[in-house]
Amino acid sequence: MANRQQLMPKMGESITEATVLTWLKGVGDSVELDEPIAEIATDKVDSEVPSEFEGVIVELPHNEGDVVQVGEILCVIATEGDVTESNSSDMESQVKTTEVAAQPEEEIVPYVPEKATVAVESVQVNGGGRFYSPLVRKIAQAEGIGQQELDAIPGTGKEGRVTKKDILAYLSSRSAPEKAPSQPAQPLKEKEVATEPVVQPAMQSEADKSPPPAPPSFSGEVEIVEMDRMRKLIAKHMVHSKATSAHVTSFVEADVTQIVDWRNNIKGDFQRREGEKITFTPIFLQAVAQALRDFPYVNASLDGEHIILHKSINIGMATALPSGNLIVPVIKDADRLSLLGLTKAVNDLANRARNNNLKPIEIEGGTYTVTNVGSFGNVMGTPIINQPQVGILAVGAIQKKVAVIETPLGDQIGIRHKMFLSHTYDHRLVDGALGGQFVRRVADLLEGFNTMQSL
Repeated sequence: MANRQQLMPKMGESITEATVLTWLKGVGDSVELDEPIAEIATDKVDSEVPSEFEGVIVELPHNEGDVVQVGEILCVIATEGDVTESNSSDMESQVKTTEVAAQPEEEIVPYVPEKATVAVESVQVNGGGRFYSPLVRKIAQAEGIGQQELDAIPGTGKEGRVTKKDILAYLSSRSAPEKAPSQPAQPLKEKEVATEPVVQPAMQSEADKSPPPAPPSFSGEVEIVEMDRMRKLIAKHMVHSKATSAHVTSFVEADVTQIVDWRNNIKGDFQRREGEKITFTPIFLQAVAQALRDFPYVNASLDGEHIILHKSINIGMATALPSGNLIVPVIKDADRLSLLGLTKAVNDLANRARNNNLKPIEIEGGTYTVTNVGSFGNVMGTPIINQPQVGILAVGAIQKKVAVIETPLGDQIGIRHKMFLSHTYDHRLVDGALGGQFVRRVADLLEGFNTMQSL
């Protein structure tokens, strides 16, 4: 009977794998077209996978917690047409297959001494109550990994299970085992050879020989909390970014008094008319989008020794979640949107991000990122670049300051609204001159904001 294979869908240009969080359907369950069959998690967002066929699920090759590559088989579905077309010959072939399966083939096992056989077979059983899939056990047996060494491998699967990816990563970083010192051959009597097989001592990896790290000690009362999945991914990305890019940060202070006064004058009418608030964020994004058009090498990314200049200006806006984690929805073609369009996009994406309703496509494809550290009262920051981009801008809190104002009548002292802009850029591509000119251009656009425009 022909079956339909549903593959792990592509969810963005930078997403290559996803973790199966929950199966919403089981083997034997009927499923309709576009009905959700699984909840998955990528390194960016959680989402559901809809069924591409209508029929009955006949195979789920992955467990919950397994990491599945994009393009791999996610499940197998038998459609109604396939079931009806199955005839008696199909049934006979299935019966024969069952009969053959009921008679296991005799496995040809090469001779090994009795004690060595025990050591190899110990890998095939679960150690300490920990579950190992047949594939993991097979790899461990082929690589000569003993049970004690296998139990020491950290697992990223559900309930700490060791996945194929975990054991392959361990093998790639595993030190080559030391060869046992050769010993001079001792003459043995014929009876001793028959009854006492010579067993070479088991080879240990460096991980087995080194003592386990001592657990950290803490003074006073502490509470140990395990990172959730998103926090682990954020930590991994931040460390990766610092290891990849040469981070440099330039600072500029901007006078945004005109923007503050303009917003105060129109925010009431805007909320009554549109049913939502206008914040400073869309105004900042509009200035950044215009500056990126002037400095295309900031709207870029690096691929090895190649510079990728992006024609589209897709600005990601870092958004804090109620859980304390962070997500970066992306406004596509931000330079083509009016201030009203940017306001609508900012409010929509921010609200859906906080309610975990973003789609994978809405958080991929960013070419530059803006983070508003001022929303938490911070005056400036040194943000980490969102790879593979080459720049990120932090906008600080707007503060009232005493400042010198240049007027036709001379310099005067006045109260102004000012804020710091912090531009972090990848020094592999963006030098100090370009990085500084870009953030100065953003400040000039904010200071020259058109207060005559209406929304």
